Amino acid sequence: MEIDLATPALLFSAISLIMLAYTNRFLSYAQLVRTLKEQYMENPSSVKAAQIANLRKRLYLTRAMQVAGIGSLLLCVVSMFFVYIRLHLLSAYIFGLALILLIISLAISVYEIYISVKSLEIHLNDMHE
Repeated sequence: MEIDLATPALLFSAISLIMLAYTNRFLSYAQLVRTLKEQYMENPSSVKAAQIANLRKRLYLTRAMQVAGIGSLLLCVVSMFFVYIRLHLLSAYIFGLALILLIISLAISVYEIYISVKSLEIHLNDMHE
């Protein structure tokens, strides 16, 4: 496969938007952690403990999503560099790795969404009791 400088550059805007979404998600989790911790310290409950455990798992997944996304972006830049110095075959393999990291990041994101729904179910079940 022959690629040019524009091929890896195509992912820049997509990865940038994904990273923005991941960062926003992380910031909302950080605020939620602070709020839940205060609530748990004032009035400990099993529901709040379950929410905190779920949130901890989601934070780790968000970190993994961000690392994979940043790795993908970094490999795109490396791929462009190898195109620039005319190492096209190596560039194609590195670009392939960048795509794999992006796929991993998106797959982790889907899994994190399932866990987020579980967190909301815990919250809704608490309302029924």
